[in-house]
Amino acid sequence: MKIRKLFQLKFLVEYVAVFKETGFKGVLKKGGWKILFYFFMFYLIRDTILYIIIPYLIVKGIISN
Repeated sequence: MKIRKLFQLKFLVEYVAVFKETGFKGVLKKGGWKILFYFFMFYLIRDTILYIIIPYLIVKGIISN
């Protein structure tokens, strides 16, 4: 088993195949707007952690002490 296969989410494999065949419009037709919502929320949470919470904790001295 390849390491790359370990990190793929099972529900995303189907949408990746649809994206390769029909593009972004096909993904929206198959998954609806919930896929777009999940994508948006993933990046919102990730960027909040990277650009707001971690710098805040560094400035407050919680991480560096």
